[in-house]
Amino acid sequence: MKTVDILAPGPMMPMVLEKLAEQFTLHRLWEMDDKDGFIKANAHTIRGLATGGHVKCDAAFMGQFPHLEIIANFGVGYDSVDAKWAGQHGLVVTNTPDVLTEEVADTCLGLLLMTVKEMPQSERWLRDGKWVSKGPYPLTHTTLRGKKIGIFGLGRIGKAIARRLEAFGLEISYHNRRRADDVSYAYHDTLAGLASAVDILISVAPGGPETHHIINADIFKALGPKGIFINIGRGSAVDEKAMVAALQNKTIWSAGLDVFENEPSVPAELIGMENIVLLPHIGSATHQGRDAMGEKVIVNIKSFVDGHTPPDKVVHTIF
Repeated sequence: MKTVDILAPGPMMPMVLEKLAEQFTLHRLWEMDDKDGFIKANAHTIRGLATGGHVKCDAAFMGQFPHLEIIANFGVGYDSVDAKWAGQHGLVVTNTPDVLTEEVADTCLGLLLMTVKEMPQSERWLRDGKWVSKGPYPLTHTTLRGKKIGIFGLGRIGKAIARRLEAFGLEISYHNRRRADDVSYAYHDTLAGLASAVDILISVAPGGPETHHIINADIFKALGPKGIFINIGRGSAVDEKAMVAALQNKTIWSAGLDVFENEPSVPAELIGMENIVLLPHIGSATHQGRDAMGEKVIVNIKSFVDGHTPPDKVVHTIF
């Protein structure tokens, strides 16, 4: 097994690197002083890439390795990998689904409640001594009661979020590229149509060129001045400048964001707003979840090397 060379372009969890090194010949590109020199000298030996953390694996990068066969991505989203190019060139791309579904859905519901109930703001009110000096925290603008929820991207995570929202007794609708056969929620064939029909829009959309800035000024205008936007998907799906403007101009009421367009950089305008909630991309950030993701990376590579179809081979679709 050690004769199979795997390249890790960027840092990964120590557990993943340790287990990869036990089973394969692992090369840690980010630790090398002369990365280009290493690639030129060893590109022909590399059969697999173990990647993640938004390390860019585009056509130019993958094309350097003439015997590359598999790209194992650490994460459900694989927008940092040009999966279309990989597929066209006979390469297998894998990701790490399922193990994060419930964690991300839990985070989404927490973020939704924090945003609607203004929980971070009210906690700061208490911590700053204002409950004593100024009295109770002001009544919040809105409630979840009676709200219509729209989910953009009703995949595994979107459906897990929807199941939780059902327990709140909320009306749910969604937009995908195509209608889902296994749900009874109302379907909207355009994103703008969904936004105009709901009070709260939740994006679970993946990244990539197909969704880049798909949530734009027109979508925020359709959502309206009482609307709330929640993003638990990918920051690149949102035109961040348009979102800032929509919040500043009261085109929408509020937002709860776990992801951003240029992480870890967050626009100063967003940080300065008191009526929104910002989280540092913690949707799946637990030791248990990340360990399970790491195990999938290893299983996918080993399965492929052993001549089997990896269990988490991706099918390149939008959502």
